[in-house]
Amino acid sequence: MSFRKSFIMGVLCAAAVIGTPAIGRSQPMEKINFMEVIHSLFYAPLYAAKGLGYFQAEGIDFDLVAAQGSDKATAALLSGTADIVLAGPETPVYIETGLSPDKIRIFAGLTATDGSFLVGRSKQDGFSWKDLKGKTILGWRKGSAPAIFLDKVLKDNGLDPDKDVSIITNVAIPARMGAFMSGTGDYATFFEPDVTKIELAGKGVSLANIGKAAGQIDYTVFTAKEGTIKAKPKIIQGFTNAIAKAETWMQTVSADEAATVLAPFFPGVSAIELARSITRQREAGVWKTSPLVTAEAMSALQDLLIASSVLDAGKKVAYEKLVDPSFAKAVKASVSQGAAK
Repeated sequence: MSFRKSFIMGVLCAAAVIGTPAIGRSQPMEKINFMEVIHSLFYAPLYAAKGLGYFQAEGIDFDLVAAQGSDKATAALLSGTADIVLAGPETPVYIETGLSPDKIRIFAGLTATDGSFLVGRSKQDGFSWKDLKGKTILGWRKGSAPAIFLDKVLKDNGLDPDKDVSIITNVAIPARMGAFMSGTGDYATFFEPDVTKIELAGKGVSLANIGKAAGQIDYTVFTAKEGTIKAKPKIIQGFTNAIAKAETWMQTVSADEAATVLAPFFPGVSAIELARSITRQREAGVWKTSPLVTAEAMSALQDLLIASSVLDAGKKVAYEKLVDPSFAKAVKASVSQGAAK
């Protein structure tokens, strides 16, 4: 069974058992049901927007709920348990080409490319991706976004992921950092703050950002059902406005200031780990500077899915069936008008 088919089946099965969302008490702001695929420092602008009160200023309130899987998050969206979901941009592609009568649309983007980093055992001056030939890499589940992006980078550098390297894919996410620090793999790919934790422990060194090597291809986006977008345009616009403000803020403030705002969302991460993680990700350009998801980005994403045999070449989906750019464009228009005054 292909990854796309197994994803769709997982979504439909999960949607069948998810209950009706609880109805909250009357509040001055509108409480929505939001779900993120996982809780990750990679999504820093989202937490910054919440910590800085940007959502509150737009009259929006929500709890952070981690789905622990794109299929579960998408199932929540389709069942109505979630109003807005943060997940990979591939999810609406799978749903559009699947059997679900409900379709979902991207209305804003959060991350500009893969935020994972290649970590080696020691510093390598003049590192080249070709150095990985014949080596073992602790990777991610086959078909997952980090695995697809790594495959692209390897291929772009003349390496066959199936022949020239050995990629370990059967280590559970919570056990990955411990496994690498205990000696599993010559190299590994990690997101922050794990990269910084490994470096501070003297167990490895960051060598390159996967996304920077792969190029700018939107990696995580905000999605909602078509019906929700039509029924609640003010909420969708307000949410997009808050994200746009946070994306700008993350590009301009000091790492220490950003770490202070993000600290309540990551109680197990020290201030120095947060600041270093923020600096590394910002330098790699992993966060979008505008919430607009372009046609070029979605075309590049689908080319990537096709190259990784996750999507059939004949099933490439038109941009307008995947993205509603009107809300992100409205943000850009308001910013431009404000600058002109």
